[in-house]
Amino acid sequence: MSHKAKVSGSVVAGFPSPAEQYHEPPLDLNELLVKRPAATYFVRVEGDSMIGAGIHEGDLLVVDRSLHPANGDIIIASVDGDFTVKTYRKDKSGIRLEPANEAYPAINIKSGQQLDYFGKVTACIHSFTNK
Repeated sequence: MSHKAKVSGSVVAGFPSPAEQYHEPPLDLNELLVKRPAATYFVRVEGDSMIGAGIHEGDLLVVDRSLHPANGDIIIASVDGDFTVKTYRKDKSGIRLEPANEAYPAINIKSGQQLDYFGKVTACIHSFTNK
């Protein structure tokens, strides 16, 4: 059973608009966030290493495992069996996984380390309610 929430228009994040907002058709989050259902999964965030990218503990990430990582993508990876969400960087010095929190160091992938890629983060669902 699919439930579609109704979108009642848009909201201005500055001063309110006196114009009457128009009504939009129902919103299906699967249509909006999942482009390749067979390759998409969701994962809950633990920790605060990506807080600077707007990814907080308890958030739900939408991950597409069919997309190959490109420089600057936020990805899910495993380094020597430990899973992490980080920003993927590749340059002449090699591959590194960068956090978005200065309290954490980048993970520089060294020769002999096992790096496995588990998908590109395509969306983050952040709730403002108590988790």
